Amino acid sequence: MNARGAPAPERYLPHLYWEDRARRFAAQGSGLAAVCSYGMPEFYNLMIHCSQHLALRPWLEIEPGTRVLDVGCGVGRWSTLLAARGGIVTGMDLSPTMIAQAKRRANAKGLGDRCRFLLQDLAQLDAGEKFDLIIGVTVLQHILDTEALRSAVQRMAEHLVPGGRMVLLEAAPANIAQHCDTTVFRARPRRAYLDLFSQMGLELRAISGVDPAPFKTWLLPHLRHLPRALGISATAAVTLLSTPIDMIFGRWAVQRSWHAVFVLQPTGGAHAA
Repeated sequence: MNARGAPAPERYLPHLYWEDRARRFAAQGSGLAAVCSYGMPEFYNLMIHCSQHLALRPWLEIEPGTRVLDVGCGVGRWSTLLAARGGIVTGMDLSPTMIAQAKRRANAKGLGDRCRFLLQDLAQLDAGEKFDLIIGVTVLQHILDTEALRSAVQRMAEHLVPGGRMVLLEAAPANIAQHCDTTVFRARPRRAYLDLFSQMGLELRAISGVDPAPFKTWLLPHLRHLPRALGISATAAVTLLSTPIDMIFGRWAVQRSWHAVFVLQPTGGAHAA
């Protein structure tokens, strides 16, 4: 593993891409290199995970028995967290290796009886039931096809109970920012997501920031062109500089954040606590 990440393919075939990612990194340590920043060092991905956890924390306090759907569950990091809090969790992913790792990690934590995992594409989601909470972390930003994106959001909305809550964390800068886009990733303008959610019958209840520190987005487009030693040093410096800013100001610096947490409910649903 190096400080340049893994290169994006010239042609993005989601099922093949995510299965390759999972086979490379899902079994290594925490598996974060498979689900955060592909192939980047553990310390960098741990910083990303901690920032995400802090941003999501207010919305992940659940009552025992809450029915949860974790879309794009990867290695099950959010599935196991919510199962440990008493949730009855369904995780879904399109990679068989991700699903196998999620099952293994849930069983290793003694949570296998509270988790089930489905091999599905989000655009064709059919979990066979409805849920009180749907969570998705950096999933929509990797669905590049417009119709598949609309289908994915619609299918999630149809899987919510009345008054249920959907919590999505996505790359969604307040202004257009394409300098980090690749063949597998789109940082769509925040307004594009808000318009789509509204069209799919979802009402925004809250929005918060995640990562207002600009250093990562400054560095990443140039990282692959740096010598390895310099890339590692630059990544370490960016991590050191970003962490306190993101941890302290992330949730409140919404306009400056690269990612955003959207808290949604079906239109007309009861207010989320």
